[in-house]
Amino acid sequence: MTVNSADIPGQLRVVRVLGNGKRWFDPVEKERLIDACLEPGVSVAGLALAHGINANQLRKWVKLRQDREAAAKALPVMPRGAPSAFVPVVEAAPMARLPAPSARLPAARVRVTASLPNGVRLELDDADAQVLSAMIEALGRCHVPAG
Repeated sequence: MTVNSADIPGQLRVVRVLGNGKRWFDPVEKERLIDACLEPGVSVAGLALAHGINANQLRKWVKLRQDREAAAKALPVMPRGAPSAFVPVVEAAPMARLPAPSARLPAARVRVTASLPNGVRLELDDADAQVLSAMIEALGRCHVPAG
């Protein structure tokens, strides 16, 4: 069906005007005008001017129509009764949790022996990491003269 601008009367019929001035046009006439814009060699700006609407608005309507048609072609139609593409979600049983830090096994204990330059020998049995750290820090602050 070929539609030309002569098939559509001069002004698009307004069916509703909102309080902010926005106009709603007759959907049938609007679709005919969009069809006319899609014909080869037609001036969208000329049609808009001839029908009393903004050319940018008419271009927007044409683009929306083209986007709708492209989206309709891109979406595959699933026949009824076809298997779902979604995988059902199944709730799993909760996993066993690790014991609380206080319930864990004690850290490995070590024996530390330090021989100082002045001949003093320091031994620390069954030390944990915190005690060992304190000892190293204290020894680092001390200035022990060589004997």
